[in-house]
Amino acid sequence: MLIHQFILQHRSFSQVLFYAMMIISCWGIECIICVTAKRQKLSHTFLNARFIFTALPIQLFLTGFVLLIVSWDHNHHWGLINYIPRHQNKWVYYVSLFFLLDLGEYIYHVTMHKIDFLWKFHLVHHSDLMVDVSTTVREHPGETCVRVCFLMLWVFLLGPAIAVLMLRQVFQTFFNILSHTEFRLPEKLNNVLGLLFITPNLHHVHHHYKLPYTDCNYGDVLSIWDRLFGTYQQLPRQETSFGIDTHLDPTINARFISILKIPFGKLERK
Repeated sequence: MLIHQFILQHRSFSQVLFYAMMIISCWGIECIICVTAKRQKLSHTFLNARFIFTALPIQLFLTGFVLLIVSWDHNHHWGLINYIPRHQNKWVYYVSLFFLLDLGEYIYHVTMHKIDFLWKFHLVHHSDLMVDVSTTVREHPGETCVRVCFLMLWVFLLGPAIAVLMLRQVFQTFFNILSHTEFRLPEKLNNVLGLLFITPNLHHVHHHYKLPYTDCNYGDVLSIWDRLFGTYQQLPRQETSFGIDTHLDPTINARFISILKIPFGKLERK
C-alpha cells in the first residue's frame, strides 16, 4: 500500500527508476552472456548514455503537460474511451485503451519514418552500428519533443486515466528495452510470442541497415499492427546488419556531437 501511494505521488521519479533498473539489469546480463568485447561495449554504452542528459529533462518537462491534459480530459469527460461501451468493466476499459495507445505509438513510429523532416531526427536512433540495450536511450532531443507531443495528442483524443498511462508505461518500458538487447529468442519461441508482441528478433530486423527492412516492424509493444497493415518482416540473424545505409561512417558514430548534428545535415535516402 505504501509503495502504491509512493508511486502515485512520485509518478515521474518512479518511471525513471523503473527504466534505469531495467536498463542496468539487461546491460549486466548482456555483459555476462554476449560476446561483444568489454572495452567496445563500454565505449558504446558511454556514448549512448549521453543522450539521457539531453532527452531526460525534455521528457520530464513535457510530461507535466501530459498530466495536465489527463486532468482536463477527466474533468470534462472528454475522449474516445467515453464512447466505448464498457458497462463499468475495468478490463474492457484498460485493454481498450492499451490497444488504442499502442496503435498511436505505431502511427507515431511510421510517421517518423515517412516524413523527411522527422526522419532526420529519428535516424539518429537508427544510425547506431551496434544495437544493444544502450541503443534504447539513443534518441535525439528533437525526437523526444516530437514523441511526447504525439503522446499528448493521443491522450487528448482518447481520454485515459493516469493509472492507465502508468500501466502502459511499465509495459512499454519493458518491451522497448528488451527489444533493443543483444539477445535473440529461439525461433520457435519467437514465432509464438511474435504473433502478438514485438520481440528482439523482430525489432532487430527494423534496425537492419537498408530498405525494405528499415520500414518494417514498427510496433511498440504489439506486433499485430504490423501484420494488419502489411509492415511485418522477418530476417535471419546472420543476414541482419545494424545501422542505416546513409550514415555508416564509424568516425561520425563515435562522436556524440557529430551524432547530434546529423538532423541538420543533408538528408539522403537510398
